[in-house]
Amino acid sequence: MISRYARPEAAAIWSSQTKYKIWFEIEAHAADAMAELGVIPKLAAETIWEKGRDAVWDSDRIDEIERVTKHDVIAFLTHVSEIVGPEARFLHQGMTSSDVLDTCFAVQLSRATDLLLEDVDLVLAALKRRALEHKMTVCVGRSHGIHAEPITFGLKLAGYYAEFQRAKERLAMAKFEIATCAISGAVGTFANVDPRVEQHVADKMGLAVEPVSTQVIPRDRHAAYFAALGVVASSVERLATEIRHLQRTEVLEAEEPFDPGQKGSSAMPHKRNPILTENLTGLARLVRSAVVPAMENVALWHERDISHSSVERGIGPDATIHLDFALRRLAGVIERFNIYPDNMAKNLDKLGGLVFSQRVMLALTHKDVSREDAYAAVQGNAMKVWRGEGRFLDFLKADPVVSKALTETELEELFDLGYHTKNVDVIFQRVFGEQG
Repeated sequence: MISRYARPEAAAIWSSQTKYKIWFEIEAHAADAMAELGVIPKLAAETIWEKGRDAVWDSDRIDEIERVTKHDVIAFLTHVSEIVGPEARFLHQGMTSSDVLDTCFAVQLSRATDLLLEDVDLVLAALKRRALEHKMTVCVGRSHGIHAEPITFGLKLAGYYAEFQRAKERLAMAKFEIATCAISGAVGTFANVDPRVEQHVADKMGLAVEPVSTQVIPRDRHAAYFAALGVVASSVERLATEIRHLQRTEVLEAEEPFDPGQKGSSAMPHKRNPILTENLTGLARLVRSAVVPAMENVALWHERDISHSSVERGIGPDATIHLDFALRRLAGVIERFNIYPDNMAKNLDKLGGLVFSQRVMLALTHKDVSREDAYAAVQGNAMKVWRGEGRFLDFLKADPVVSKALTETELEELFDLGYHTKNVDVIFQRVFGEQG
């Protein structure tokens, strides 16, 4: 975790104190269930809660014990016994370390996903507001980075809104899949712990029971979870990259916010660099870097090994914290970024009307001109415009093939921006419903 890119709310989920609190709750809830089943004394379960519920776990002490035991869960349980007293011997009956670790990891990932879902809602709200604001702000659409045909800026943003709606669905499904509990013992057979204990812990921790856990929860769940985070991060990067392209000096159709007192360069006082969206691009790479290791964690040996452990201690906090930060930053950029309709209009006309070429070609085909001849006539005149020799409409009016098929009035009517925005309402209704 890089503290520079960590919000306190997200970082807190992965703190040692939070982890130990969850570990204790798992152990104590298991003790409650065992007490109800008559496996351990009810008074012992009550004492465990009474002395441990509000305990502040001493990370330094646990680390000290672990340096001897070389086992983190044993070190924790030893520290619990120092606080709870003799009744601590009734903890962890029939359980294995992975029962605690995997269930805790599920809780932490679930809580982190709740934050991510809140973040996506902020992104969606900002996108919706700006999309409606610029619903009919016409700009040039680009394919391969080259001017194609007119679009509206609001329609661009509506597309991102739909994408982040899908991101929200992916995150919700990822949480559903990752939120499972395993309290099944050494190889998942419940030989020394009743399955009802697992169900009780799952209910108390807000999880589902894992149908078949070996000694661990199967890692295909985690692979799918981190893959979902990677896809969401890629959506963040796609929008960030769009803003970066639109902020280039030669384009300047949109620009991320630049605050009073902000400096763009240590050497060049005039610079207004897209540092926020560049940062988002980098954070997306960090989040995606968790995907392949998570995939490689799936193939554990037999009923388990711990080759996944060191990986997950890194990617769990890093991927969720960085994505949380990225989504919050993206929401802020969308909410405040500058949009320049005048520059959009200038850029739209930069190629002298070439953005209407397809409509001219299609109009010719409706005047008994073959598609091949229509394409050749339109392209020939378009190339003159590319060479800077004049404007497209003027060349078309002077072209014998074109002028024979279309009158000047008919040609002029083809150069109508409204033609390209006539279905924007339909698309917005698809995306935003009646509010579109």
